[in-house]
Amino acid sequence: MEELKEKILREGVAIGTETVKVDRFLNHMLDMRLLEKIGARLAESFSQCRIDKILTVESSGIAVACMTSRYLGYPPVVFAKKAQPSTMTEGFFQAGARSFTKGTLSMLRVSEKLLSPGESILIIDDFLAHGEASSALTDIVSQAGGRVAGIGAVIEKGFQGGGKRLREKGYRVESLAVIEKIENGRIFFS
Repeated sequence: MEELKEKILREGVAIGTETVKVDRFLNHMLDMRLLEKIGARLAESFSQCRIDKILTVESSGIAVACMTSRYLGYPPVVFAKKAQPSTMTEGFFQAGARSFTKGTLSMLRVSEKLLSPGESILIIDDFLAHGEASSALTDIVSQAGGRVAGIGAVIEKGFQGGGKRLREKGYRVESLAVIEKIENGRIFFS
């Protein structure tokens, strides 16, 4: 998606050789016009799939998932919680995911009441780096007895291998912008 790539180059900040900061439009402040186009494009990529629900991780993935839902006819958006709230008193599915940017391990949890056997689930991720969050979500879908329709990512850092590993496991992964490398403060796309 060219507009997204241009926005990353114009407003994103390369930090070292592994990190891209996009807090001015994707995960701290949202550019709603761009987000609308991102949702439409992700929905277009999966428009031929049966999508019963969209699954993401709180909180950065929620806005992207909501916009994608709009263009897929409003399937419900479910988001995995990173911490168990006191209100989650009944059964839940869970899987661990290491955060690349925070250097922490989170147990992602989804109430058993929100996912059902046989459902076709679209996973949405804002950043696909090592693939930890998306892998954890595929595990949760499996625990629920569902099927992963695909994984949609806004930005994939191809050089970190998460997308490749997910594709090798047989998942359909669609990324709107794939970063090939970060070098000397510059971002290069595939």
